[in-house]
Amino acid sequence: MTGDARKVPAGRFARLGAFGQLAAGVAGGVVAEGARRLAQGERPRMADLLLTPANATRVTEQLSRLRGAAMKLGQMISLDAGDMLPPELTQILARLRDSAHIMPPAQLEKVLAASWGAGWRKRFRRFDARPVAAASIGQVHRAELPDGRVLAIKVQYPGVAQSIDSDVDNVATLLKVSGLLPASLDVAPLLAEAKRQLHEEADYDREAAMMTRYADLLANDPHFVVPRPVMEFTGKDVLAMDFIAARPIETLETASPEIRNAAMQAMLGLVLRELFEFGFMQTDPNFANFRWLEATGQIVVLDFGAARSVDPQVSHEYAALLGAGFRGEAAAVRQALIRVGFLSETQFARHGDALDRIIAIILEQIQRIDDFDFADRSFVERIRTEVPSIAADRDSWHIPPAEALFVQRKISGTVLLAVKMAARLPLKAMLQPYAEH
Repeated sequence: MTGDARKVPAGRFARLGAFGQLAAGVAGGVVAEGARRLAQGERPRMADLLLTPANATRVTEQLSRLRGAAMKLGQMISLDAGDMLPPELTQILARLRDSAHIMPPAQLEKVLAASWGAGWRKRFRRFDARPVAAASIGQVHRAELPDGRVLAIKVQYPGVAQSIDSDVDNVATLLKVSGLLPASLDVAPLLAEAKRQLHEEADYDREAAMMTRYADLLANDPHFVVPRPVMEFTGKDVLAMDFIAARPIETLETASPEIRNAAMQAMLGLVLRELFEFGFMQTDPNFANFRWLEATGQIVVLDFGAARSVDPQVSHEYAALLGAGFRGEAAAVRQALIRVGFLSETQFARHGDALDRIIAIILEQIQRIDDFDFADRSFVERIRTEVPSIAADRDSWHIPPAEALFVQRKISGTVLLAVKMAARLPLKAMLQPYAEH
């Protein structure tokens, strides 16, 4: 579902002005909400005043209008923040996954003419002006060549690539002043990595190469279909590829348990192959990047802007973590979690008892994964009871290395889809071949 047409602010000052409007609107909301609560005899905290539904709506609307890195980071927060954010804010930020405005026809025409020349329409039998999808960095159109071949044409929003660094810095500043991130937390390495990855995602020539590499890896896998780029129409701002008519992956929810389980076994198996065999991963777990071909039972994999090589050391540490878990060695699990960077020595020093209880819950669960029911989240609730005290200690907050963070994001996103599908999988048989012995 695409949004309303609205011009993308392309210039640096236009985008800076949009952030200024956002800051002013949020500040106004803080003042109004603060006055209301004071009148009711409350002494509200600044974080409570910032994280109101009204302010979240302001942020959502403005980031949707800006698109680019600003919207992308909002999407990542909504997907990855989990229990760290109030549920109202998480729900509203989740709208960023499908609320992008589209370019007006005149702006679209200007981008395509710059890429293909003024007479570009003569090269197509048909070009649908209304996009079939709109996301953070570009929108996708359906087109048909004179020979009948149907293409998907991804068109990048103007100014997005040039605004990445400033957009990331501006969003980081918003998070800092909101009080969501403690001042002691060093986010500089993560911001640098976010900028690097977003620049890669905005490079459509690179994405075409990543798509080809991924298609080659899965060329003989009957479970998946990967489009191929059409280089004749591909350049810096436009990416052309095969159009594959398929349904959203979420439509599998209404399929039989056998079909759902087979699809999720293929998807989770693919993540394991990416991590341990390919050394190459499509790291964006957004559900929109996976579609379902009902007629053949295949899964279409899309969007390779975030595809990247996996650090061999990260693969090794995941294998060590699996091995320690299967052996039931709590101390080895603890060390593997520290080495891969998910937890720090400081956190174990300050919250060792709670973290050891979490590890014990996980080790207990590993004994039951011959036929794992993703819909049974009772053990997650037990883990959550241990989390608040750790999360409340903001001075011990820790950001894992980017190499592990992007891998874990893909794993977590796939698990989230398995939960949504209420899948039952033979996890032990799937994981053991990759565990370090």
